[in-house]
Amino acid sequence: MKSMQEIINQEAVYMNDWTDKFGLISDFDEIHMTKEEYEATETPYRNVEVWEARKERMKKAIQKWEDINILFASYGYANYSGDAWVLYEQNGRLWEVNGSHCSCYGLEGQWAPEIVSLAELENRLMKGTWGEDNWSDNNFKERLCNFLGIEYKSNQNGV
Repeated sequence: MKSMQEIINQEAVYMNDWTDKFGLISDFDEIHMTKEEYEATETPYRNVEVWEARKERMKKAIQKWEDINILFASYGYANYSGDAWVLYEQNGRLWEVNGSHCSCYGLEGQWAPEIVSLAELENRLMKGTWGEDNWSDNNFKERLCNFLGIEYKSNQNGV
């Protein structure tokens, strides 16, 4: 396994429905604004006030998330449901966040970080099917193994 410093120094990985920290913030903070909409100089919405309000909310959210060093984030949305997992570093500690939803809702209100150790992540990856998702399409196991420097073993269907 890679050292903590090696893991932190890598470029962040965003998978499946996320391509950057902006999308992650937008989903967990229930802003639902794309980066293009935020950076636009003219309103892409019919309602200027709604666009301005969302831009202001996103500006505040970006500031709030400034000290959160996202390392690995994956969000799959299929079969009208979503499943998300985020690994981040803050103040020298590793944290994880899990979120899921049915078709009626999103990830809002589910940013509930828990401290996680590299040993715990390795155990889940080596002994289970964590990160191998056939329902919401949040498959990240192989890429996370590579990111952490752990041998990849598929455990689905006894493989």
